[in-house]
Amino acid sequence: MQQPRAVVIGAGVGGLTAAAALHRRGWSLTVLERAARLEPVGAGISLAPNSQRALDAIDLGDDVRALAAWQGGGGLRTPGGRWLSRMDSAATAERFGGPLVLLHRATLVDLLVSRLPEGVVRTGAAARLADPGGADRPARVTTEDGTYEADLVIGADGIDSAVRRALFPDHPGPRYAGFTTWRVVIPDLGRPFEPHETWGRGRIWGTQPLKDGRVYAYAAAVTPPGGRAPDDERSELLRLYGDWHRPVPDVLAAAAPQDVLRHDIRYMAEPLPAYHRGRVALLGDAAHAMAPTMGQGGNQAIEDAVVLAHHLAPGAADPSAALAAYTRDRLPRTMDVVRRSARTARMVTLTSAPAVALRDIAIAAVGRLVPGLALRSFDGIADWHPPTRTYPSGAQRKA
Repeated sequence: MQQPRAVVIGAGVGGLTAAAALHRRGWSLTVLERAARLEPVGAGISLAPNSQRALDAIDLGDDVRALAAWQGGGGLRTPGGRWLSRMDSAATAERFGGPLVLLHRATLVDLLVSRLPEGVVRTGAAARLADPGGADRPARVTTEDGTYEADLVIGADGIDSAVRRALFPDHPGPRYAGFTTWRVVIPDLGRPFEPHETWGRGRIWGTQPLKDGRVYAYAAAVTPPGGRAPDDERSELLRLYGDWHRPVPDVLAAAAPQDVLRHDIRYMAEPLPAYHRGRVALLGDAAHAMAPTMGQGGNQAIEDAVVLAHHLAPGAADPSAALAAYTRDRLPRTMDVVRRSARTARMVTLTSAPAVALRDIAIAAVGRLVPGLALRSFDGIADWHPPTRTYPSGAQRKA
């Protein structure tokens, strides 16, 4: 029997996970990435237990769990340093069946590529969907080097997805969420700190440790879209956060201006009619971009990839039934996470002084009266399990 063939457009986390999952199911894969090299820019990604269990399906979950750096306490603070609520890494792991793991995006990409055969990923290959295909014909993807025909095409080409626009040209696409974000990874600070997220007035900051000793920091502020600092983004962060509690000033002092990334946040306020059309499936930000306020963007892309592979039985001449099942499984869940993330974004980006004061009082009171309540906001998200059989965590894995 001839191997079914899939082309993945985009070599981000979702696209590479989909390629690895389909490879394990016997598919022949080509991953087309427009960038010249797989060099993910310097940012962290948070993997919750739901995506770790999805990664178990490609024998990668334990590798990720081994990179967990958060031990002990942490929580939510005010710019002055007062703790509004506390969280414990052990309680998080117990509630959701695993740790919260923060790692550099480049580390995750390297792990995913290690699960693929040599030559599957082709960089410097800008791709265009020429024909989504149908029951009677394959899908077609064109590049400067030629045309690919495939039983399946996966659009994993991010928030500005050209594949999405080709499939659903009348859809408005993602909407600006009202705030922009900055991200940076710095060397070891040389002094201990408790992981935290700090909520101010229309601004937030987070400082989190990585397993290798480096520190990942992120910030967000309410601002018009398309803005840029008049000098450099590190200077902008100093203006916005330089007087916040430690270790924020220490992080800014250690950050190199060229390493600070800035991106406006957009989200899919209006759902797509489906996550597939013809022989093409969309996943990740291409399908359901979301605010990062619950840390689920990459996690949901990983879930997408594993669920999609689960439905795609090798040898099926027409994947339409499998793709319809993928949409039924993923569209309601991911849009629920989009909406929950948007609600959280509205709360963390309040700009009215009275509203911020009331928010902080409520969070502190709830934290005292109902310890652990903050974790419940992730119920139905972080406790998800994939539909496919995975290896038991800690068990002997295949060579």
